Amino acid sequence: MQPFNTNTQTDHDHYLALILEGNRAAASVHIKGLAAQGVSIRDIYENIIKTALYRVGELWESNQITVAEEHIATSVTEGIMNELFYDIVSRQRQARKVVLGCVETEFHQVGVKMVADIFEMKGWDTYFPGSNVPANEMIRYIEKQRPDMVALSVSIYSHIPLLEKMLRLIHHTFDLPVIIGGQAFRHGGKELAEKYPRTRYMADLKELETFIDQYQT
Repeated sequence: MQPFNTNTQTDHDHYLALILEGNRAAASVHIKGLAAQGVSIRDIYENIIKTALYRVGELWESNQITVAEEHIATSVTEGIMNELFYDIVSRQRQARKVVLGCVETEFHQVGVKMVADIFEMKGWDTYFPGSNVPANEMIRYIEKQRPDMVALSVSIYSHIPLLEKMLRLIHHTFDLPVIIGGQAFRHGGKELAEKYPRTRYMADLKELETFIDQYQT
């Protein structure tokens, strides 16, 4: 795969402009064009989509865009990710399962869907019941699926206590590895990974990919 050129912001800026306009068709062409050039899905997610959505969040927080514009940017991005999914899924399955979730009251799910796609690229079966699932319901879902791992995402820093509530329940009920990550950790909270056993914080998708590769060997 072609390495992503981190010295230019052209592709990122163009994608950001398109999703703020709500122009899904053009945004889709742009992302698929990068993939066709050999840029890896991981680099597209990490360096184009994630950074663009972080910027969207900053613009909304500073009242430079409306909540409607923030929602349309997110919606366009999710649609494009769905278009890419068929080409992402590995045909070589690993007989491993991961349950992914957001904390309750958390509606931002693009980040955890990126994580799910990285697992799918590595041949794992992924189960994501959606955003804003109550903690007790997530526990019941994990019991039903019996996964090899759980992955949790939190985007808003004030939701970190809800993440800790989820971690307490998981570790009280199961003996499973848990990975945590999300935009909220830009402001703190990484110490949770040291507080709870078999819990690891993932800073980015590259670290996640390396972790999965090492876990499978």
